[in-house]
Amino acid sequence: MAKHRVPTIVVFSLATLLLPGCVERRLTINTEPSGAKVVLNDQEIGISPVTVSFNWYGDYWVRISKDGYETLDTHRRLKAPLHDRFPFDFFAQILYPGRIVDAYEWTFELAPKVYPTREELIESGRTLQNQLEP
Repeated sequence: MAKHRVPTIVVFSLATLLLPGCVERRLTINTEPSGAKVVLNDQEIGISPVTVSFNWYGDYWVRISKDGYETLDTHRRLKAPLHDRFPFDFFAQILYPGRIVDAYEWTFELAPKVYPTREELIESGRTLQNQLEP
């Protein structure tokens, strides 16, 4: 019986090393309107719509800007699926011979930039002037 156990262990070990699973993680960021610059965790990733790979789940800081629109600073959370949690992650990333794709999509709507009127600027200047006068 011990004779058969050694080849079985060797075959299982080789299969584990040679046939690893693959988990591909992708995040697509869309904006309305499109064509906005997207920064994810202080790294510019491109112009929307843009798709990037990621390695970890959790809180992401997102900054989106486009001329003529208010800059959007926000956080979004990516929650790990069951196959990416202990102990299932071992099977999904090491033993499972297939490919798993985790694809997420976020859409952000940008508000048009509102510029102050001439009267609002003059009133703001008067308010500041009054604050500075003794």
